[in-house]
Amino acid sequence: MTGMMETMTMSDGASVAVYHAQPTGERRGGLVLVQEIFGVTDHIRDLCDEYAADGYEVLAPALFDREHPGFEADYSGDGLARGVELARQLHPFELSLKDVQTCIDTLAPAGPVFVVGYCYGGSVAWFASTKLTGVAAASGYYGSMIPAAADEEPKVPVILHFGRHDHGIPMEGVEQVIAKDWPNATVYVYEAGHGFNSDRRKDYHEPSADLAKQRTLELFRANGG
Repeated sequence: MTGMMETMTMSDGASVAVYHAQPTGERRGGLVLVQEIFGVTDHIRDLCDEYAADGYEVLAPALFDREHPGFEADYSGDGLARGVELARQLHPFELSLKDVQTCIDTLAPAGPVFVVGYCYGGSVAWFASTKLTGVAAASGYYGSMIPAAADEEPKVPVILHFGRHDHGIPMEGVEQVIAKDWPNATVYVYEAGHGFNSDRRKDYHEPSADLAKQRTLELFRANGG
């Protein structure tokens, strides 16, 4: 089973595309899956479908739709530059959190809701654990904003995944997150680089990706999913 793109009205009245994947078999819960800077790409849609096969109803909002409708980019060149521009200059980060909150609220009536995010979305997942409501647990992959935002204690269980050889997120920053020793936060470090979860990227590391997925599912299932 595969999902499909739908349109959702967000808190500011904007119409934003959302990839919606229905669970296979018994529904374990809802899941908001948050994109990389490259948009809701085929990789992100594949991840949604995989989690749907694990029993989750998944929503993945196209966060940059207001600034660049339908944005999908590859991992280099102009696409990468545009993704960085959208994430760092044109799109307010707080608006991403509001869109994720709208997705959480949409899923919440049917059961517990979880958040997982990758790269840009990994940072969103961290903030979901500290700022948003209705989150049962969150899993954030290599979010570069996390080390600078680790002073606020997570309100719900969250796990974080970092690559030891990630040139964009130095281990010094990761160690600062670990040193916070928040009771609700667990940090995992993998012998991998940035983007190790994506089989479309040169830093893909299958053993790390498989282990991080296993840990993410275990987290969700330990918290009602």
